[in-house]
Amino acid sequence: MDDHGPVLVLTNPYDVTADLVLRLLSERRVPVARFDPGIDLHAGASLTTGYRAGEQWGTLRTSSRELDITRVRSVWVRRPSPYAGPPGLSPQDRRFAAEQALWGVGGILASLPGARYVNHPWHNRAAEFKPSQLSTAQRCGFLVPSTIITNDPGEAREFVASFTGGAIYKPLWNSPYRVDGRPRSVWGREVREDEITDAVSVCPHLFQAKVGKVFDARVTAVGDQLFGVRIDSPDLDWRRRQDLMTCTPIEVPTRVARPVAAYLAEHRLVYGAFDFAVTASGDWYFLECNPNGQWAWQPDGTTTAVAHALADWLEKGFDT
Repeated sequence: MDDHGPVLVLTNPYDVTADLVLRLLSERRVPVARFDPGIDLHAGASLTTGYRAGEQWGTLRTSSRELDITRVRSVWVRRPSPYAGPPGLSPQDRRFAAEQALWGVGGILASLPGARYVNHPWHNRAAEFKPSQLSTAQRCGFLVPSTIITNDPGEAREFVASFTGGAIYKPLWNSPYRVDGRPRSVWGREVREDEITDAVSVCPHLFQAKVGKVFDARVTAVGDQLFGVRIDSPDLDWRRRQDLMTCTPIEVPTRVARPVAAYLAEHRLVYGAFDFAVTASGDWYFLECNPNGQWAWQPDGTTTAVAHALADWLEKGFDT
């Protein structure tokens, strides 16, 4: 077995994407602990840490192992369950427990001494805000479609009317939404001036000039390694009907790779899933960067390459 500390993977038990990387680490005989703090702490797991005489100490105990958290070499913050509090409590007590877990356990797991994070949870959170993404993208040299974020219906109508090539609406966050008790997704879609009502005043809305794209592109970044995929879809938002899209590997132009590196550095990210709209003239317009986006849906060669790149980062840690 590897004589260095273990890799800690924070994710839910149904995360098959994480399994791809865990399998590689197992083949390399790298010790791994899988932990879902939002669930496991209510199923017998325990976490303790202390601070004394200039040192930190701590132990994580799960159903299958016990580890010294000060020896963790790297932490992969994948898809852990939300902190919901233990079942069986009153709503107020459950909410209290959930918040204590977030600020306590979440704080411990984000502060492991000497561990390398992919990505650090606080950096993930900061990089998830769309306004921050757009601002950073412009500073780093990406082409960014004209965009407005507003809760003023008049401003929204004026903005949408100003683009003869059309405009689109996007949600600022993928908030859970239900209609008649059934979950619904809010996709990016074209919007006309006459569709914008005073309901815009309820909350901020993001409107953006429609890019005359010929295809979409996903660039998955792991450190300085970039994996590009061309996405052809009949839909404006290819995520809507992924069974109708086709994906093929594509080279990432240098004029795109340089801003990607700058963007990752500014947000202090190791991993990022960048989405672009590509025009007939070869311009790549930045749409967003998901700091924890899914990647195992891509062609097999790309998926395998991303998995190896992530395993390399996690295996290395900071002290090897």
